Amino acid sequence: MRRRREAHPGVARALSTAVTVLAAALVVAALVLPSTVVGLGPAKFLRIPGEAVIGAAVLIALPRRPRIALAAVSGVALAAMTVLNLLDMGFNQYLGRGFNLVLDWTLLGDAESYLEDSLGRTATLAATAGVIVVVLLLFVLLALSMVRLSNLLARHTGTATRGTLIAGVAWITCSSLGLQISGVPIASERTATALKAQARTVTDTLRDEAEFQKVARVDAFGDTPPAQLVPDLRGKDMVFTFIESYGRSAIEDPVMAPGVDKTLDARTAALEKSGFHAKSGWLTSATYGGSSWLGHSTTMSGLWISNQQRYRTVMASDHMSLTDAFKKTGDFDTVGVMPGVQKGWPEQKWYGLDKNYDAFQLGYKGPKFSWSTMPDQYALEQYQKRVHSKKPADGKARMSLLILTSSHQPWAPIPKMVDWDRLGDGSVFKGVEAAGNKPADVIADTTRSRQEYGKSIQYSVTALTEWLQRYGSKDTVLVFLGDHQPIARVSGNHASRDVPISIVAKDPKVLDKITDWGWTDGLRPAHSAPVWKMSSFRDRFLKAYGSTPHPRKD
Repeated sequence: MRRRREAHPGVARALSTAVTVLAAALVVAALVLPSTVVGLGPAKFLRIPGEAVIGAAVLIALPRRPRIALAAVSGVALAAMTVLNLLDMGFNQYLGRGFNLVLDWTLLGDAESYLEDSLGRTATLAATAGVIVVVLLLFVLLALSMVRLSNLLARHTGTATRGTLIAGVAWITCSSLGLQISGVPIASERTATALKAQARTVTDTLRDEAEFQKVARVDAFGDTPPAQLVPDLRGKDMVFTFIESYGRSAIEDPVMAPGVDKTLDARTAALEKSGFHAKSGWLTSATYGGSSWLGHSTTMSGLWISNQQRYRTVMASDHMSLTDAFKKTGDFDTVGVMPGVQKGWPEQKWYGLDKNYDAFQLGYKGPKFSWSTMPDQYALEQYQKRVHSKKPADGKARMSLLILTSSHQPWAPIPKMVDWDRLGDGSVFKGVEAAGNKPADVIADTTRSRQEYGKSIQYSVTALTEWLQRYGSKDTVLVFLGDHQPIARVSGNHASRDVPISIVAKDPKVLDKITDWGWTDGLRPAHSAPVWKMSSFRDRFLKAYGSTPHPRKD
């Protein structure tokens, strides 16, 4: 190498300069990297990072060994912050929030499972390996870049000192005057701000754990006698259903709304012909874009369960779920149908379910539809055959909890409605799945994702309401709602967290009980309909149907 440099000194100098420039560009890009893709452009990187100015000043003043050690450690630390920023980008884009350093590592496994269901095992393994390689390279390259730049500063101390002073003055001037390029401040302290935000998140998360444990021990209906729980719903055939990713955007976004609104209006009219009537409103979900179980548990518990830590706390508690309230009366059997559950589900105990049917207990022999294990129509028909058509023992009524999955991303392929009498073991869906869109084609296209999402909501609503028309009775009360909005790429970067909720019944007394709620008649809530926190629904529902609060305070 030395002989080559001596033989071609001009080429060697040019190559050395190019490597140094690339090293500097990599370090600066890592220092100013934003945590969201919104507005991402050249202006985000044409900034003066204050951390670089301070770092240069410190490195210039250090002897060789401490300087190299500090440079290497700083490169590794910067790489770690870059990985966290990239995770923030992904989480903001899909879940509408940043990455939680304490709680969110388990979600990476869920993401891998989702990719495997959507793209296949080979593609997922290749993508996972690629991510690991890129992350390792990032750590190595940033560490080497920092060492190279520190050596450059040491070789040209005078020039480096003057340059650092000039950069410092420029940063202070730009910061004081608020100078910007395309709306982006030139003076940057992005990495320092991100580090403080991560530290604050960790502190808040740890503090929240202790505080929420106290909150979860308080229950307005915790000591209510069984006879005073939902007395106005005794004898009713209760069906609570969550529709995956059924959010406000489906009803109000100009791309999705026309088709979804048309379906809601048509299904309202069809139900009315069968004697069913509905009222609808809005709930603000505790989650966004994913983590559906947080929405389910928030609705059922009456607690704001916005992260995995709170979820674990509630699942380990005896805080009463809405399903358990029906069970405690002694007049209801409780059953769950969870086609999305593909492993052990200890949460069944907290939900108070006497029996739960998971993905492997519904006899499905057809194809998966990406993440969704089976079409909603099939799951509903199996619920009918295995549960709803059979009278509970001892003359009890029934409270059922269904969680539908066909509107789960990536919304490709989407099932189609078939004749209910042809459902059989689900094999009829093989042709439907084969003719549908490929997940990879929809995932990469925002417009198509939005269009297909709207179609999936139309399908799920149609399947559920057709089931009600076909099998519902004068005593059936259907409560259905969304668990959260779809991902930000579909719902929009500034979308609300609201989801629709509807109560449908033939018995007019059921809807008369909630007249003072101000909900909209029909399945489509008006834009001006009341918006409540999802955590407030349990107690409102219990009170509306005659339950008497007897608070339990621990």
